[in-house]
Amino acid sequence: MVCSTMSESKSPVGKDIPAPYAAAALAGARRPGPTAEDEAYAIRIARDGTWYYHDSPIGRLPLVKLFATVLHRDAAGDYWLITPAERGRITVEDAPFIAVALRIEGEGRDQRLVFRTNLDEEVVAGPDHPIRVDTDGATGEPRPYILVRDMLEARINRPVFYELVERGEARETGTGAEIGLWSSGTFFTLGRLDPATMA
Repeated sequence: MVCSTMSESKSPVGKDIPAPYAAAALAGARRPGPTAEDEAYAIRIARDGTWYYHDSPIGRLPLVKLFATVLHRDAAGDYWLITPAERGRITVEDAPFIAVALRIEGEGRDQRLVFRTNLDEEVVAGPDHPIRVDTDGATGEPRPYILVRDMLEARINRPVFYELVERGEARETGTGAEIGLWSSGTFFTLGRLDPATMA
């Protein structure tokens, strides 16, 4: 079983930007200077992926999908809804999307891990869509994520993560044994293995 997960490396770009996305933040993410039009919208994305407006769930999926198309995250880690006419900051409790299903195509190094989000968007894990696993400081539980686009992540829900671990392969590294999976030619580590469990 997985004993511990890989800790998140902090980025110099922003307090909430994981290191793997730091280069993208420096290269492409830009936050325009404050303007009179900037405001905080009363929109919140809860940890379970539900969108709320004034604490009432937004029940229309097409509307949520529309909002998601104009969702951006800046180099400071703030989330914005941005249109040509206006922009407003929103609250995101964890990640804006949830990976709720997994499909595996192929096998070995060439296999593809295809995730489906709660908004019916598919993303294939690979160099442009890395998987990272952080550790909850309070509970010690793994917090896995996959990059969907432009520094916007989907948290991989527990059943999907357990499926990944169950299908994972162990390998030795210079720092010990780890478990992970290949996707699009890239090996993604899901966690470290306790040597006692391998005896």
